[in-house]
Amino acid sequence: MPSYRTGRVVALLSERPGLGRYEVEFDPPLPTGHPAMASDRAYALVDVSGPVTPGHRVLLNTTAVELGLGTGGWHVVVCDLDQPGWVQPGPGHIIKLRYTGLQVDTGAVDEHEPPDASGTGRRPHLDGLPVAVGTLHSQVPTIAAAFHDARPDARLAYVMTDGAALPLALSDLVVQLRSLGLVDLTVTAGHAFGGDLEAVNVPSALVAAARHGADAVVVAMGPGVVGTGTRLGTTAIEAAPALDAVAALRGRPVFCARYSSSDARARHVGLSHHAATVLDLVRSAVEVPVPPAIVGDLAGVGDGRHDIVAVEPPDVAALLDRHGLHVTTMGRGPEQEPEFFAVCGSVGLHLASAVPT
Repeated sequence: MPSYRTGRVVALLSERPGLGRYEVEFDPPLPTGHPAMASDRAYALVDVSGPVTPGHRVLLNTTAVELGLGTGGWHVVVCDLDQPGWVQPGPGHIIKLRYTGLQVDTGAVDEHEPPDASGTGRRPHLDGLPVAVGTLHSQVPTIAAAFHDARPDARLAYVMTDGAALPLALSDLVVQLRSLGLVDLTVTAGHAFGGDLEAVNVPSALVAAARHGADAVVVAMGPGVVGTGTRLGTTAIEAAPALDAVAALRGRPVFCARYSSSDARARHVGLSHHAATVLDLVRSAVEVPVPPAIVGDLAGVGDGRHDIVAVEPPDVAALLDRHGLHVTTMGRGPEQEPEFFAVCGSVGLHLASAVPT
């Protein structure tokens, strides 16, 4: 069950479109040692919560902090209790976070596309568009940086799924990638929201990205993957239907495998059991670019139907440093987790090579 506490905004720490970060104090004060007191910071998704004013009382969702989750270092502002009212008309009639107290009219690009009224029954298609699908948000920056360095003239879109964080505004990495010009278009699919384009689902997001000029696409969830010790108990396996959607829409499906030599959990050493599960579940044959040194480790995955492609990766640490990007996965950077980042670099280069010149 969720935990809600009231508090007061002490100060604005930072803000950007869609997101404000604040210092807060509990009002009334909580007992010393209460788990919610592990943080005095909160963020507000201001397109959902409405404006938040320093000095005002706010309703805070403290659930993640009280559970001690890795993504729970911040409380979440539900609303400003001293705000007399707030109305922000939406752009359409597509509601995300449906049937919750936070439902919001985001609209969707699907509302404005031509209706499928031809009567032919033919689905839209991607016409060979290369699409890389990952299982972690931390894969996106390296893929994007390697892609852009190889093809600075090509437009890359990021489709964010609803497998983890729902608001795109929460991702510091995406803000950086946009400001650096490494991602040209963002599309939020399903209940994820806040992209340049909103889409009802991943297939419609892919078609929207293609129609809006993308030369290639990266699909991955936002921050905060859900995982367990079981093969199926993870949001990472959403990659399988995403890859199948790319294939069904006549795109070029590329999988970014999760590979580690440093993870303390045996199930994630080498090819992660979650990545292996994706390659077992996906029905289509997909391309899996990896550094030449680990091609042999993927032999036979997915009953051998996939194309394991040897791609020499760039110097990822130098690449990220050149762009001023600080990227970690499970708290580890390229120096501590070289194979993880090398795979992402190989995927970025392979994606770039798939874009027609």
